[in-house]
Amino acid sequence: MPKNKGKGGKNRKRGKNEADDEKRELVFKEDGQEYAQVLRMLGNGRCESMCIDGTKRLSHIRGKMHKKVWIAAGDIILVGLRDYQDDKADVILKYMPDEARLLKAYGELPENIRLNEGIAGGGMDDDDDNVGDDYIEFEDEDIDKI
Repeated sequence: MPKNKGKGGKNRKRGKNEADDEKRELVFKEDGQEYAQVLRMLGNGRCESMCIDGTKRLSHIRGKMHKKVWIAAGDIILVGLRDYQDDKADVILKYMPDEARLLKAYGELPENIRLNEGIAGGGMDDDDDNVGDDYIEFEDEDIDKI
C-alpha cells in the first residue's frame, strides 16, 4: 500500500485565506517596470497586455501569483520588463480597483486609460444607438400625434 507523501488534500489549498482585502501600501513603478492594462487572458499563466508606453506585450504571471491572484481583462497590472525580450514582460503586481484610481489621480496613469471596464478601449462605447434594443424612443412631438 502506498504511503502518503503529500502535504494534504484539496482542502489544504482551499483553506488558506490570505486577507488581501486589507489596505496595503501603494506600489509605484521603478526603473525596468511599467504599468499595463490586460487586454485578454491567453491561458497557461499568460496574458496579453498594453503597456502605458504604447507597446503590446505578452505578459507571464509569476508563480507566486498563479492561482492565488485572479487577473481578468481590463485589470491594471505592474509588469517587469525584460532586458533581452522587448515584446515580453512578467506580471509583478495586480492593482485593486481603488489602487488603480489612486494611480490615475496621482498622474501615474494617463487620462485616456479606462478603469474597471472590460477591455481597454474595446467596444464599450455607446456609438451604436439603440442597436438591439427592444424599445423605441419618442420625442414630445411624436407622442402628441399618437
